Amino acid sequence: MLAFRSTRLCIFIGYSSHSKSSLLYRVARFHANHGFKCQNYGDAGALTLSSVGCGYEVETGNKKYRGPDSLDLPVSLPSSKSRLSKKEVKKKSIEHSLEIEAAPFAAKTFADLGLSPLLIDKLDKGQMAKPTDIQSMAIPTVLKGHDVVIQSYTGSGKTLAYLLPIIDLVGTLKGGNDRFESKNKSCIEAVIVAPSRELGMQIVREAEKLLGPENKRIVQQLVGGANRSRQEEALRKNKPLIVVGTPGRIAEISIAGKLHTHDCRFLVLDEVDQLLSSNFREAMHRILEHVGKRKITSETSKDRQMVMVSATVPFPVLRAARIWCQAPLVVRANGITSLEKECASGIQTTGYTTQVKAVESLPPSLKHYYSVTKGQHKVDTLRRCIHALDAKAVICFMNNTRQLKDAVFKLEARGLKAAELHGDLGKLARSTILKDFKNGSLRVLVTNELSARGLDVPQCDLVVNLDLPTDGVHYAHRAGRSGRLGRKGTVVTVCEEPEVFVVKKLQRQLGVDIVACEFNEGQLVESKHD
Repeated sequence: MLAFRSTRLCIFIGYSSHSKSSLLYRVARFHANHGFKCQNYGDAGALTLSSVGCGYEVETGNKKYRGPDSLDLPVSLPSSKSRLSKKEVKKKSIEHSLEIEAAPFAAKTFADLGLSPLLIDKLDKGQMAKPTDIQSMAIPTVLKGHDVVIQSYTGSGKTLAYLLPIIDLVGTLKGGNDRFESKNKSCIEAVIVAPSRELGMQIVREAEKLLGPENKRIVQQLVGGANRSRQEEALRKNKPLIVVGTPGRIAEISIAGKLHTHDCRFLVLDEVDQLLSSNFREAMHRILEHVGKRKITSETSKDRQMVMVSATVPFPVLRAARIWCQAPLVVRANGITSLEKECASGIQTTGYTTQVKAVESLPPSLKHYYSVTKGQHKVDTLRRCIHALDAKAVICFMNNTRQLKDAVFKLEARGLKAAELHGDLGKLARSTILKDFKNGSLRVLVTNELSARGLDVPQCDLVVNLDLPTDGVHYAHRAGRSGRLGRKGTVVTVCEEPEVFVVKKLQRQLGVDIVACEFNEGQLVESKHD
């Protein structure tokens, strides 16, 4: 009883100066540090970390796993009717832990991952024989029905990591490992959300390539900028099983009653960290409420399986996964962990501010440089950089859209074929420019943050930052346009003297060496810059 009164006293003192979430955080820390427990009153149970949802402790053989007890998250106390007993919590935690430990690691072929023979045959025809590391980890995990957060650097094969198991389970190529039968054979069974038109169309092309011409109607694009009436007509006529689109357009058609997704089995959020921005808030709320609306039974089964994907997983993504997913796993190329363990080990906490470093988000084959020059000479430095490295396909990033045209004019005046790409261009113009860049007609693509995500040009061998990215996450996504799928690539940041400290800060955040360089006599020369 003494411990219970102490807790009440702690609540009374802290209530006037801290929020409710901070209050619960302090209570949880108080019990974790001092080991006090309340007496049981009826079936309410003791006020432990397990009861407030902050953590638990599991013993498996000689191993002991302790869940996080210091998350700065708003937590609500469960009612006595819905709260699991301590034995049930421990049993489910042990089962969950064993499932993680039994997860497969690097596979030599796609056949080792449990995919259907029909789908493996399609992969063989497409000359895709060996899965990447992230595919080896993610595909079996998704096939088993887990909610997952997939993190891997750009160009590592994340799209196929979730497309293959989804097509294997819902498409015409599915095998005999289907987990449950659809209530309506013509309903939409998977919704894939992407933040940009380019990424959405890239996902559609990947799916169509796997399905083949005879089955490509199974996939339907609902991206913004296209004719909405035609998209609605295609939904009615083709009755697709997989829908890929941008948040705004999916929400619009859903509100109009032309998109029925309550029985949807899969919801995929690609580039989830960008989908959490305020620009997509209302549309994402609609999607989460109406796509595969979760129906939890007494056996804790669910209708919707969530897959969240990004090269960088900052804390807001982990918090969203904690709210939207059920017992999610964090999948990386080097292993699989539970969300609780990820929060406990990967979060750096200072006071009440929580941050996650952008680690494991850069292709390992990249080389990073920076070159110091004056602002008016940046484009000329870009030209000398291209010639020094003999780059064939270059993506140049700038922050201000108005400056793109001027940079393109200067490059073309020096004989380099270049074009600008930004959101103000129409759909046809953007498609034409990307097509020309991919087939080699364009050597330099000058763009803004629009192309930092979802632009898949495997032959891109050089990325140049004419303007500095805002943080390490943006740097990682820009740099990931090069060095894709194990290819070699180079990233050069062109900055002015006062901006060097920002480059050093990015270097610390990302844990990579960004080497100072100069361009002399057509060669890149490493230099010492103080």
